[in-house]
This record gives sequence, structure tokens and C-alpha cells, in this order.
Amino acid sequence: MSQAASSSAPQVTEPRPDDHLFLLALGLLLAFMAFEVAMAAVSSSLALLSDAGHMLTDAGAIAGSLFAMRLARRPPAGDWTFGYKRAEILAAQANGFSLLVIALILAYEAVRRLILPGHVTGEIMVVVAAVGAAVNVLITLVLARADRRSLNVEGAIKHVLTDLYAFVGTLVAGVVIIFTHFERADSIASLFVVALMLKSALELIRRSGRVLLEGAPEGVSPDETVGIITSFSGVDSVHDVHLWTITSGLPAMSAHVLVRPGEDCHAVRRQLEEALASRQGITHTTLQVDHVVDRPLTIGPRRPRGEST
Repeated sequence: MSQAASSSAPQVTEPRPDDHLFLLALGLLLAFMAFEVAMAAVSSSLALLSDAGHMLTDAGAIAGSLFAMRLARRPPAGDWTFGYKRAEILAAQANGFSLLVIALILAYEAVRRLILPGHVTGEIMVVVAAVGAAVNVLITLVLARADRRSLNVEGAIKHVLTDLYAFVGTLVAGVVIIFTHFERADSIASLFVVALMLKSALELIRRSGRVLLEGAPEGVSPDETVGIITSFSGVDSVHDVHLWTITSGLPAMSAHVLVRPGEDCHAVRRQLEEALASRQGITHTTLQVDHVVDRPLTIGPRRPRGEST
């Protein structure tokens, strides 16, 4: 005799609103970006312009994260049975692709400037890079106080840290130009920025793509999960196992579990849910638990009426 299926509701703590932190970081970014674009025009520095382009993507990432966080807090309704929790994943993927496009454009310009270098004012590069590094440290400290479980929050922090490294490269390039007049150092520093942008972009695309393509949650092995289920003495087998991530910090699982005759299906289900939550961090499970039968039900083509079996 089979038992009814069971489903557990998500047992997750809602992230605290971090809107004010993102608004503060966004204001700092936009103010400095405008200053940097002006200084890049005065100094003819491609490295500074590259940094400004990267900061534009950072501003977009933070603004997108802010919008996605507000959207994700809407409760489930109508057709949207999970609410809008994946809005942050879509925003992260959009940020990743925009960062990739800007990096490729800047890479082309940097190579062109390596071949045909222009005049660059190293003193302005050094001043702007020093100020930019200080601003990025401040923004990093602001965002570090936000909920780090969110892919968007983590992505925004990575963006800002990439900017920090980029400003260090620009600062070094400016010093080299001041003392050696080697103006190609500006383009080399720009390529360094591009490499960091590409790394951040590909990481965001990979992680968000994993969620959208319903891949197993990062750090959760399907084989290990099946092993946990089959390790229970009353479990005979498990199949139709699916592991995915609804949104950052909310892994989910569904499976069909067969238990031996005489076992309490409901008790086994509760034990499995507790084990999966404590050992794998999977807090949203839908487990169909049935008894093993001698001859499983099969569904074939319908026989014409009156035909013998």
C-alpha cells in the first residue's frame, strides 16, 4: 500500500532590507564616475576611461540589485508561485553580459592605443587613481554590511573590488609615465583592467546561468545527496532526483523514495527532510514516499473493448 506524497515549505530567513546601503554606494559611485570621466578627458588617459566604464557597470549592478531585491520581496501571487525571487538572478546575468561587452570594447581600444600611443598626463592619473582607490574602499565597507547570501550582493562587491585593483594598476601606470615617459603604460594598465572585468563577467554569467539552467546548487553533490537518502535503513531506493536553486540561498529538491514494506512513510520523510537540511542545507524538499510493490503499475496502450487480456 503506497503512502501519499509530501512537500515541505521553504524554511529560509528572509534577507534584511539593505536598500539604504545600496543607495549610499550608488551615490558614491556615480559622483566619482562623473569626476573620473572629466579627468580622463583632460589627461587623455584610456586607463581612467576604462576605470570609469567599469564603474558604470558597477553602478548598473548596484541599481539592478536594488531593484531586484525590492522585486524579490513581493509575496507569491497568481501564476508566480515562487514570487519574483529569481529577479536577482536575471539582474546578475544582465550585469555579467554588460560587463563582458564593455570589456571587449575597451580591449580593442587599448590594443589600438598600444600601436598608436597618445599623450597621457601621468600626474592626473596618479591623483584620480588615489582618490578612486579610497572611494572604492569606502564602498566596499558599505556593501560588506549587506546580506552576503545574495548573488547580486556578492557580485556587486566583486565589481567594486575589481575597481580597487584597477585603480592600483592605474596608479602604477601614472607613476611609470611621470618618471619614464613610457605612455604605453596607460594602455597596459587598461588591459589589466579589462582582464579583471572579463574575470568578473564570466564568473557572474557562470553562476547565474547555473541557477537559470536548473543546475545542482553550488556545493551540493547529487551523488552525495542520494547517498544520504539511501543510507537510511528503511529506504529501498530513490529515483527521479532533481536538485536546483530557486534563488540565492534557497536550494530545492524533489525525489521519489521507495521504502520497504512495514516502514512508516511519513516518519521516513520527516527524517530525510531533517537530514537533508542539516547535512546539505536543502531546506525546500518535495519527497514522494511510497512502499515497494512486487509488480509496479505499468501503463500501456488501451485495448479495444471485448479483446481478451
